[in-house]
Amino acid sequence: MAQLITALLVPFDEQGKLMEESLRQVVEYNITENKVDGLYVGGSTGENFMLDTTTKKNIFKIVKEVAEDRIELIAQVGSLNIYEAKELAAYVVNELGYQKISSVTPFYYKFDFEEIKNYYFEIVKDVEAELIVYSIPALTGVNFSEDQFGELFENPKITGVKYTAGDFYLMERLRSRFPDKLMYSGFDEMLLPAAAVGIDGAIGSTFNVNAKRARQILTAVEGNDLATARKVQAETNDLIQKILANGLYNTLKLMLTEKGIDMGYCHLPMKHYTNEQVEVAQELVKEYM
Repeated sequence: MAQLITALLVPFDEQGKLMEESLRQVVEYNITENKVDGLYVGGSTGENFMLDTTTKKNIFKIVKEVAEDRIELIAQVGSLNIYEAKELAAYVVNELGYQKISSVTPFYYKFDFEEIKNYYFEIVKDVEAELIVYSIPALTGVNFSEDQFGELFENPKITGVKYTAGDFYLMERLRSRFPDKLMYSGFDEMLLPAAAVGIDGAIGSTFNVNAKRARQILTAVEGNDLATARKVQAETNDLIQKILANGLYNTLKLMLTEKGIDMGYCHLPMKHYTNEQVEVAQELVKEYM
């Protein structure tokens, strides 16, 4: 069975300070209520790229303290500052005991592939951990070819990819060519076709509130019950469509707040939520949770 891994939401107060107790609660909620197989910590969903190094380290530490070894943890350590990425990698692996790290593709500057490959190789050079490449071309502007993925995978420490892209032809080619590498799907709204390709797992932000349906999709595909998989994916996409229309991260946080975990606010410069967004989130909880 493919793993179900939540891209973890992180709660902040109105001044942008980490809400530590709420973070502990949302980690526990994902483990005991959502029953996910793992957490992807410090990714886009965690608003990571707006945070300072000390806050990032604190998040990694708290998550490990709560989760212990009950589920798999993947620490996203990527940063435009490669020295910060290396520092975070050393911290989570050597001090906290994470066995898997991940890194977003370097963005903003138009790095060529050799620079990007060197970036990944440099991050893993001094740590004994597996690295999952985080490929999200819509946000980074970086599209890897099949052969370029192959060059990255030549490094034995680079063991897979978090594939958040809509090119399912490339996904299938990678799955076929590199059967021993880990393939994690990153688009929740396309979990069914990704599962049909034969992923090892899925990493998603909406699993914070919709893990049970995601699990149903994976189970149905594995059991060749495509009718059920299509039905549940349609329900899931109805929910995702409404969440996106209401503001992705605000709505996910508001839904969890409605379930009893005070998730605070999104980190500036993201907008704080409106009364209308609160009302929509409350209705979504009633209808889907």
